[in-house]
Amino acid sequence: MINNDKKSILVTGCAGFIGSNFVPYFLDKYKEYNIINLDLLTYAGDLENLKECESNSNYKFIKGDICNRELVEFIFTEYDIRGVIHFAAESHVDNSIKNPGVFIETNVNGTFTLVDVAKNYWMNKPFTYKDRYLTPNTSSLSTEAMLPRFHHISTDEVYGTLNETDLFTEQTPYAPNSPYSASKASSDMIVRSYQETYGLNTVITNCSNNYGPKQHDEKFIPTIIRKVLSGESIPIYGDGKNIRDWLYVLDHCKGIDLVYHTGLEGNVYNIGGRNERTNLQIVDAICTILDTKVPKETSYKELITFVEDRAGHDRRYAIDATKLEDKLGWKADEDFESGIVKTIEWYLTKYKGQ
Repeated sequence: MINNDKKSILVTGCAGFIGSNFVPYFLDKYKEYNIINLDLLTYAGDLENLKECESNSNYKFIKGDICNRELVEFIFTEYDIRGVIHFAAESHVDNSIKNPGVFIETNVNGTFTLVDVAKNYWMNKPFTYKDRYLTPNTSSLSTEAMLPRFHHISTDEVYGTLNETDLFTEQTPYAPNSPYSASKASSDMIVRSYQETYGLNTVITNCSNNYGPKQHDEKFIPTIIRKVLSGESIPIYGDGKNIRDWLYVLDHCKGIDLVYHTGLEGNVYNIGGRNERTNLQIVDAICTILDTKVPKETSYKELITFVEDRAGHDRRYAIDATKLEDKLGWKADEDFESGIVKTIEWYLTKYKGQ
């Protein structure tokens, strides 16, 4: 049973990759919150990822769709929701190319439903928006003093593609190139409009490519590990020189926590790992580690196979996290070399148990 004396936060999509890393971290750090997990449990969501939270009295799972307005309104009223951290999204670019409608429905309409219900619920409460102020930029902010906040989790893909030297900043114009990134850009704009039009307390974070434990098997790094361990060909799009900035998932979770509690209202913060790698470098690093940990007669690098590039494949992403570092004091704890070893070890344990 949820403790009604504690402040309840609605966290969407907790059974997915980032959410399932965030919730145990958050529950362990903060005893003054309840987390209400709303998740539809699509193919990418797995409650096994949250097994450790099931017995926590500050945690409750509700299976449901963020597009279901009646359900979202019930949750706000039933649990007196005082904050939203919105992870839930369709996120696989290849799937968005094949079936863009699902991405529009979940990422655009779902975000609209959540932010609109939040606005209607919070704006009519005596504790919130009659006396406006900006959330102080201080780590000592009391959770009781905070206005209810809507924190929208987005992606660097909304910015499009980069040349060889530039970095994405919070001022970079949006130029999404896939149905996925377009749907996330649209949801960002919806959240922004509720800040500008209604004065809703919102923050948005745009992150670079996450990696780490619990990521769905369809994603790039888990796919490489799985293919290597099964002896299958490792498919690499195009020439393999597309560049991404890689962020260890727990570092992302810590950044979200920091922005949710101390970020300035109405602001956007970019969260990046400062770990740029080409796809080929990622494959090479994973194969090198697995050559040592699970040795075979020949190197796993011989499994690399180049395949036709996908449509709308952005060449380079790289985030400038200076604002988050300088204004809020965030710093990534993991570099790629340490983070990828932790990631591989987690998947080795997972696959051994199957």
